[in-house]
Amino acid sequence: MFDDVAPKYDVVNDVLSLGQTRRWRRIVVDAVGAVPGQRVLDLAAGTGTSSEPYADAGIDVVACDFSLGMLKVGKRRRPDIDFVAGDATNLPFEDNSFDASTISFGLRNVNEPKKALAEMLRVTKPGGRLVIAEFSSPVIPVWRTMYTEYLMRALPPIARKVASNPDAYVYLAESIRAWPNQDGLAAWISETGWQDVAYRNLTGGIVAVHRAVKPGGRPAK
Repeated sequence: MFDDVAPKYDVVNDVLSLGQTRRWRRIVVDAVGAVPGQRVLDLAAGTGTSSEPYADAGIDVVACDFSLGMLKVGKRRRPDIDFVAGDATNLPFEDNSFDASTISFGLRNVNEPKKALAEMLRVTKPGGRLVIAEFSSPVIPVWRTMYTEYLMRALPPIARKVASNPDAYVYLAESIRAWPNQDGLAAWISETGWQDVAYRNLTGGIVAVHRAVKPGGRPAK
C-alpha cells in the first residue's frame, strides 16, 4: 500500500494536513534535540522527509522503513542519507546503537506498536531519548467532532483528487479514529520500559508529541 503512494506521499500529506505537517515535524526535531556527533534512528521514515533536518545539521541519521518503494524514492532524492529497510517490531540494529529514536505518524501503522516501542528501547542507549509524533484526540469536544467529520467525510474525496492510491488514505483515516488518546499512548510507552513519559498537544490535540527517556546512564545531550 505505501509503495503505491510513495511518489506523491509528501505532497499529499501537506495537502491533507492543511500545511501543518512541516510545522509538526520541526517540533519533533526540536524535541529530539540531537547534535552533531550523535546518532538518530528515524523509524517509519518513508521517503526521508523527517530525516532531512538531522542530515542537514550534520547529525548521523538512519532512515528506517519497511516500504521499499518509500526508501527508493527517498534514496533517489537524498543519496547522502542512510536508508535501511526494517521491520519496526524486529529492528536490524544492535542494542544501544542510537542516542535517540523517533517515529512520526508511523507507530499507528505497526501491527504490534508495543513491540515496536520495546524495540526502540532496545536499540537506544541508556539515557537516550524517545520522541513520537502521532495523530491523537482533540481536547475540545466540538473540535473533536469537527475533526472526526473531516477524517471520514472530507479526507477521502480530497485524497481521490490528489493521491495515486486514495484507498490508502481511507485506511489512514480509519486507523486514526481507532488509535488511543494521549494518555493511552503514554501508558503504552511506560509499560514497555521507558521513563519520564510526557506529551505535548499540537493543533488542539490533533497531534501529540510524546517524549520519554531510556533508564540508566546519563541523559544524552
